[in-house]
Amino acid sequence: MSNLLFRLKKYFAYYLEKKGPHKIHSPFVFELSTKVIRDTKQYAAYDKILKARRMMLGNRNVIETVDFGSGAGNKSFATYRARVGKLAKARTGSIKYYLLLYRLVAYFKPKTILEFGTSTGLSTMSMALANNDAHIVTMEGCASVANVATSVFERFELRNIDTAIGNFNNILAENLAGINQLDCVFFDGNHRKEPTLDYFNHCLTKATAQSFFIFDDIHWSEEMEEAWDIIKNHKEVSVSVDLYQFGIVFFRTGIEKQHFVLSM
Repeated sequence: MSNLLFRLKKYFAYYLEKKGPHKIHSPFVFELSTKVIRDTKQYAAYDKILKARRMMLGNRNVIETVDFGSGAGNKSFATYRARVGKLAKARTGSIKYYLLLYRLVAYFKPKTILEFGTSTGLSTMSMALANNDAHIVTMEGCASVANVATSVFERFELRNIDTAIGNFNNILAENLAGINQLDCVFFDGNHRKEPTLDYFNHCLTKATAQSFFIFDDIHWSEEMEEAWDIIKNHKEVSVSVDLYQFGIVFFRTGIEKQHFVLSM
């Protein structure tokens, strides 16, 4: 089955299974749904996120990119040249998920955030704007793409971001060594099962009961869904939330282990 057909099939299943707030019996998840996921307020930072997105999509500069993830196929990496705007269009998801990243960070106020996959910097920017006190370490495999993201951070005067460039397999240990605890992790890099599980297990060593991990594209392919199933059933995970595009896991104590499929 092609990835497209797989995703369509999984979206149909998600659509039938998703629940609104009135069907949620967990106080923690009910509050998450009503105050964060389905929050319809218009925050001032949204304008900056939308402006940065338009800027990226309209950027006609050509750069050479390196892909260490699923885009490389069976190779360890792949290189190609592309316009920044075309790259941003391919790698930029629906704006509602960037705004959700903003609300999640604004609500839980994590102090230390690690991101796998900076790309053009929109997700990093969304989280940075949500909490000026947060220290964000964002990792990107391609130096030229990281430079594009850095220009965005500088344009919007975001000073709470450190960018680490290199293959995640080579730079993750060093970056984790400099972090006492991980309050939030956003996994949006290598969209393959084994690397995703490996990164999850490494980050788990720095998690606390208040941490939350966000996974992008959990239904992107069969192997990503397999990884998501293993992660949400991990003994350390107390609550998991499936939003189709995003999967979020929490490690809270005193909460009955449950899995939720929620509407946005």
